[in-house]
Amino acid sequence: MYIVAGLGNPGSRYETTRHNVGFMTLDRLARELGVAFRRAPMRGAPAMAARARRDGIDAVLLKPHTYMNLSGLAVRAAASYYGVGPESIIVVYDDLDLEVGRIRIRARGSSGGHRGMRSVIDEMGTEEIVRVRIGIGRPPPWEDSADYVLSSFVPEELPLMSDAITNAAKAILCIMAEGVEAAQTEFNRIS
Repeated sequence: MYIVAGLGNPGSRYETTRHNVGFMTLDRLARELGVAFRRAPMRGAPAMAARARRDGIDAVLLKPHTYMNLSGLAVRAAASYYGVGPESIIVVYDDLDLEVGRIRIRARGSSGGHRGMRSVIDEMGTEEIVRVRIGIGRPPPWEDSADYVLSSFVPEELPLMSDAITNAAKAILCIMAEGVEAAQTEFNRIS
């Protein structure tokens, strides 16, 4: 079984923001798998979850509702509830250091300054967690990064982000079916 955690902030005010591409990716994946989100059954941190099965592989799609900086609490609670170790967790989230619409898959590494991923690493006690990063680009020099990640995409970015979210969802399915290296080979080169 896998836990696929999409990082974001709960609430309609954040739905279309750059910081919520993790949630957007899980929504796309849930549609692809024909499942719906419900309140997660585990205790310890609020979250929405959807159970899915494809080609004999079970997965829980998880949207922590702890706000971004405490996402690890929900991931740890889900891992404990479902008996899943860090090797079976995939985290998808936004990345300022990637161009808008690019995705990068890594099997391990630091948080790269992303506080949601830092929370997951801290709570799980390891950097050995697969992650799918989706590029949201850097803000212009006059705009604060915190304001930028909570802003919506501009119209010309929307087609790029739609493609990136679709590719990220496909990459997650590839990771679960074929492994991280296969997904890296196929999806890290897409621009």
